[in-house]
Amino acid sequence: MLIPAIDLMGGKVVQLVQGRDVALEYDDAEPWIERFAAYPLVQLIDLDAALGTGDNRALITRIARELPCQVGGGIRSVDAALDMLAAGAERVIIGSALVRDEGIDLDFAARLSRAVGLERLVFALDSRRGYVNVCGWQRPTRITPVRMMQALEPWCGAFLYTNVDTEGLMEGIPLATVRRLRAATSRRLFAAGGITTRDEIALLDMIGVDAIVGMALYAAGSESELR
Repeated sequence: MLIPAIDLMGGKVVQLVQGRDVALEYDDAEPWIERFAAYPLVQLIDLDAALGTGDNRALITRIARELPCQVGGGIRSVDAALDMLAAGAERVIIGSALVRDEGIDLDFAARLSRAVGLERLVFALDSRRGYVNVCGWQRPTRITPVRMMQALEPWCGAFLYTNVDTEGLMEGIPLATVRRLRAATSRRLFAAGGITTRDEIALLDMIGVDAIVGMALYAAGSESELR
């Protein structure tokens, strides 16, 4: 399944290249809300909150009330997760808060799961050069995505794998890596990072992986216009 991505920074809808450079930005979110209204799920990320430079809470709440969303970015406590669900999110995406002192915080994962319910939790694996990165993709760890998945599988309903090395480049995601991750968990798996063509989305669907598409979808305008 194709799932559109809406990334927010400074009150604008943006698309970044490899989590650093702004390649596209739009002052008004409304056209994208309307365009994505027919999709069964949209991914909504607050980049400012992820980076700790502010937040887009009002816009997040507005979009989450209009579209079925899984929401992430800067959600680092049980209360923050519950607040986001109360604001309209269907699921919350948790990433950085799952890493503590260079290890995987299983206690926090368990507390989250008990409070929120595992089916409403998506745990993020943002990978650069084969290792999980946290704090808005800015801080590397020595934890591999597979190790993180295997440790956290009891506490979530899904994983979100983002290949930061290919994010925004529209050159495709490494399918061999995604296949290894698919084999490592029985949970639902979302993948992001350079996914560009309809064939690529179809291949991911065949192996049971949902495609999160950002840059290519904005450039094309609609799923039917993807290469």
